[in-house]
Amino acid sequence: MKKSLTLLVALVCIVHAYSQNGNRVVLGTISDDEQPLSDAEVEVVDKDVKTKAKKDGSYAIPVETGDIIAYTARGMETLKIKVEDVTRVLNVDLSPKVKQLQNVTVTEADTKAESAMNQVKLRKQKKKIRTAFGTLDKSRAGYAIRILDHEDFLPGEYNLVNVLRGRFPNLNFGFARPFTRGRGRGPQGTPFTGSNNINSVFLRGNVPVVYDIDGQIFTDFPYFLDVQNIERIALIPSLTGTVRYGTLGKGGVIVINTKTASGNWYDENDTYDETGRLRNNVYDGTALTQNELNQGAPTYLKRLQSATSLSEAKNVYETNVVKYATSPHFVLDAYRHFHESRNEQDYADDIIKRKYGLFKNNAVNLKALAYMYEAQGRYEKAYEAYKQAFILRPQYAQSYLDLSNSNRNLNKDRRAAVLYSRYFYLLKKGMMETDSAGFSKIINREFNNLLALKKAEMLNEDEIGKIRVDNEDFEGTRLVFEWNDGEAEFDLQFVSPKKQFYTWEHTLEENRATIIQEKEMGYSCAEFLIDESLPGNWKINVNYLGNKSLTPTYLKATIYHNYGSKLQQKETKVFKLDVKNVNRELFNINKGVSTLANNL
Repeated sequence: MKKSLTLLVALVCIVHAYSQNGNRVVLGTISDDEQPLSDAEVEVVDKDVKTKAKKDGSYAIPVETGDIIAYTARGMETLKIKVEDVTRVLNVDLSPKVKQLQNVTVTEADTKAESAMNQVKLRKQKKKIRTAFGTLDKSRAGYAIRILDHEDFLPGEYNLVNVLRGRFPNLNFGFARPFTRGRGRGPQGTPFTGSNNINSVFLRGNVPVVYDIDGQIFTDFPYFLDVQNIERIALIPSLTGTVRYGTLGKGGVIVINTKTASGNWYDENDTYDETGRLRNNVYDGTALTQNELNQGAPTYLKRLQSATSLSEAKNVYETNVVKYATSPHFVLDAYRHFHESRNEQDYADDIIKRKYGLFKNNAVNLKALAYMYEAQGRYEKAYEAYKQAFILRPQYAQSYLDLSNSNRNLNKDRRAAVLYSRYFYLLKKGMMETDSAGFSKIINREFNNLLALKKAEMLNEDEIGKIRVDNEDFEGTRLVFEWNDGEAEFDLQFVSPKKQFYTWEHTLEENRATIIQEKEMGYSCAEFLIDESLPGNWKINVNYLGNKSLTPTYLKATIYHNYGSKLQQKETKVFKLDVKNVNRELFNINKGVSTLANNL
């Protein structure tokens, strides 16, 4: 992307050969909806290492960093998990297998909460279309959607390009690099004369649209579709509407329902049953506040908060420090309490200094500490923590993003550019894993943002002339979420000003491919874009589902206001996720100004 900056790579000297493949034992439990699976088997893939769960579902197996552990049980889906440098405990929950019986899907429990009533036809409801995330109602969506029904097609019309061109304004057609090779080039070439002359459709900027066809996501233009078999087409141009598709939906989404797949969406009278909506996405306000969460806080934290004097608070800490001698989470709770609630920075720093052994060789704990420093504006200390995590995990893509952004916080923009360039150099040489729509989109956006805002300050005239900066095609609020533990599972809920919500599910059950890719590449972040099409108050909530161990996960949220402009500002918030299976408030965003709901 920024090829010319690879000349700066020589300035960086980073060891890229670090290994922690020592033998150790991973232990945990295997269950099915909290019921132990005593017949489960555990094995290390491609190695002659296996064991069986005990009657209570517990197991222990020797592993090395990088191994893949496979969990199997009769009637359950096989689960595979990659062993990381910090993996010690893995408590896993297996899901029932889905059985196919004569084209009918049968499961014991439908995780989408869909019933037979959901499978009604939409043909006579021209404001509704079925997507990969449920039935979308144009009249209730809260953002712009354009829907075209099959009755609007001409008899004998067969060319999908012409259908789109003639009925949806503002679409451009041209050529783009495949998604697997990064950002699109944008519309190019001469006006097309037929569908074979293009391979991408563009709505916003230089990133092509993606296609949601009968609930399946495609990045390539669907030449295979028979226009006469199309029931309905919808164009979702708004970033608000496409956010559930993640970075894939940045360029917009075209949703297509075919007649073949829509055949069972009718009731007996060939009409749409209003009770058959896929889901009710109206927010009911059920999210715990910080005060409610505090009622379940650890006893030591309640005692720290209720202490009436500094000496009493110190006594509480000293009394508990032996009991929680091996708990980095106790240390982080105490550090934050004394630093923020008591304004005792020296004492807080001494807590970390005395217990730094819990952090220095554990990248997960280091990242939690770095998040906390960053949210407090202690950027030098955050940098040191991120640097140590980088040394432990030089093969993780996230390490480059963390250290680069940490340098930006210190106004060391040229050093940040060098690290970005180093990452892209390793990517080019095949020394780092790559993807097309997840981490690559995020780090490309970060690097481009750095160049767009700081190019003149960090480069000389000769270098500036060699650098191409892509125009940022997004204006609004950008949210970046990062989590310290790669095993963390959670649901992020975004509630619009119209009280409608959508949920991003970061779980193995619902989004297994994404999580596997995160583990393979070594990243733990996601971005979401909120444009100006729906002004008002947005609420962001989270439902924490655990991390396969009995430890908290730390979630960092970076909120960019006026993203990409000279007025760009950001704020960082950190949340300790320790209460499972409850929806809790994180923060609100109102017209570019966020308000904290609960922090940690």
